[in-house]
Amino acid sequence: MTTPSFPRTWVGGLSLPRLIIGTNWFRGYSHTSRAKDEFIREYQTPQRIAAVLEVYLAAGVDAVMGGDLGGGMSEAISRVEQAAGRRMIRIFTPHFNLRPGGPPDQEPERVFDRCKAMGADICMPHQVVTDALVDRRDRVIRDLDRYTAMIRERGMIPGLSTHMAETIPYADAQQADVETYIQIYNAWGFLMQVETDWVMRIIAQARKPVMVIKPLASGKLLPAVGLAFVWNTIRDCDMVVLGAMTPAEAHEGIEISLDLLARRAVAVALQSTRSKGSLMAGTGPA
Repeated sequence: MTTPSFPRTWVGGLSLPRLIIGTNWFRGYSHTSRAKDEFIREYQTPQRIAAVLEVYLAAGVDAVMGGDLGGGMSEAISRVEQAAGRRMIRIFTPHFNLRPGGPPDQEPERVFDRCKAMGADICMPHQVVTDALVDRRDRVIRDLDRYTAMIRERGMIPGLSTHMAETIPYADAQQADVETYIQIYNAWGFLMQVETDWVMRIIAQARKPVMVIKPLASGKLLPAVGLAFVWNTIRDCDMVVLGAMTPAEAHEGIEISLDLLARRAVAVALQSTRSKGSLMAGTGPA
């Protein structure tokens, strides 16, 4: 059976799949433990990353997001692009100096130059930058126009990545020159600064499409549970960022998402353990 091409949306005139490839499970950011982080970094190679990307790309999921898509990530992306004969969309979430006197190679101009050189289509300053600029007293995001202008000058689409609930409404109110937002959103409330229903409303009222991250609370939610929540509470223009460690995990996330978007029962393979033996007779096809 051929997997249908994933539904798409638009961001700043660029067509994007509504499912975007996350990279924490490539880079070793497990939000679980140092040991888990080290395992991921030791396990992932450009070859293994490429095998995961191939599954996503075959389903029409051709956009990948990360703070730095260089090094082994760049090698893996290039490998997949060459094999498929098509280009992947790159979404960068860089950080940079906010005050003079920082590392010269982290000056905003130099960071944006690197993003452009590595093929970034969308550039979204990372949460550590964005949230440091949020002024709750005056309800604005300071210096934002300076950075979005630099991004535009380099031919990239500007956006903002945030963990704060205030960022999206503040940016909308000041008519910031951004085309999309990244916001943490999951049923667990993991790493979210306010209740989930508050973030649900903020996303629903955002003037631009929103990319929701950590939909599975970094592995703390079952895929069918976490994905059912986000897909059923975001808009048709919004996107879900979902990472995977293996090709099987990528395939599972894609299939569950397509079932949910089509309002079909999720056909997920259940986990078998001895303690569920008494249930097995009643879980097969009728």
